[in-house]
Amino acid sequence: MNRLDKLRDALDQIGADALITESEVNRRYLSGFTGSTGWVIVTQKDAYLVTDFRYIDQAKEQCPLFTVVNNERKAVEAIANVLKEAGVKRLAFEGSLSFSTYSTWKEAFEGVELMPTSGFMEKLRMYKDASEVEIIKQAVKIADDAFQHILGYIKPGVSEADVALELEFFMRKQGATGVGFDIIAASGPRGALPHGRASDKIIKAGEMITLDFGAQFQGYNSDITRTVSVGEPSAKMKEIYEIVLKAQIAGVEVLRPGISGKEADAVTRDIISAAGYGEAYGHSAGHGLGMDVHELPNLSTVSPFILEPGMVVTMEPGIYLSGIGGVRIEDDVLITADGHEVLTQSTKELLILPV
Repeated sequence: MNRLDKLRDALDQIGADALITESEVNRRYLSGFTGSTGWVIVTQKDAYLVTDFRYIDQAKEQCPLFTVVNNERKAVEAIANVLKEAGVKRLAFEGSLSFSTYSTWKEAFEGVELMPTSGFMEKLRMYKDASEVEIIKQAVKIADDAFQHILGYIKPGVSEADVALELEFFMRKQGATGVGFDIIAASGPRGALPHGRASDKIIKAGEMITLDFGAQFQGYNSDITRTVSVGEPSAKMKEIYEIVLKAQIAGVEVLRPGISGKEADAVTRDIISAAGYGEAYGHSAGHGLGMDVHELPNLSTVSPFILEPGMVVTMEPGIYLSGIGGVRIEDDVLITADGHEVLTQSTKELLILPV
């Protein structure tokens, strides 16, 4: 079943005639359109892309299943005309819509009931088809290759910012269109910052550095974290590394259809808590991965989701000790019919780089 048919089935379930989305991610997911401006409208019979003159030729090329409508600088009127011609009476929209836009639409779309949705498209995007999986695998490979490359670059005297820049430069040379998020490169005591973006701090011998980064490739993302030591680490850092590694491996091993995000999170949390570091593990075990770096399903203490084939998730437990440092290890994992496939291939054993 293609994406439009999946969407139409979902619209049937909520009693809507059509969906409208302006989200760049959801617009691209449904239509393939990569332009910066446009509205996708999908009804039970037709699909439309409303955009302006800058993108008409591009849209016709990228969206063969869509009727492309030139809004002629009057987007609201153009959308209203599409809805009228398609006979739409109940229009689903995403809950992120601004109140100003909602008010304008309510007045302009005569005879149309506006139906807010929450997580509607995100739930559809949880399930990756074969083409999406292949693109994600390419994004993961770029990140894996970047990790191997950066090991020869990291040394005392280099700044975190330089490491991040080198990672991005390498990934772009390998075909990435960008990074999925601001690269995290946190060394020494800064490793205690779970989202410690790369700074001007200079890396020192004996410090560990946590690298969290991902490649963006053809609209999809990878997300990998590895922590390495620059020279011999302290006994405490070695200790927490082994604990996180044990938790991360156990967390990956339980990923399969039928397990809940809450159960998967608990596997990692129980190991870290039993070692006495439960309070130093304050984030969730993982999250869905795809066109957004963080998407559904989440793996957390309150996750309501049951894992199913086609989902791609991360597994990333960590321990963070204020003033000392931190460790996080993260893989990207595809849920398969009979278990899982670990997409990330970079070693997770503690690497001690020469100084």
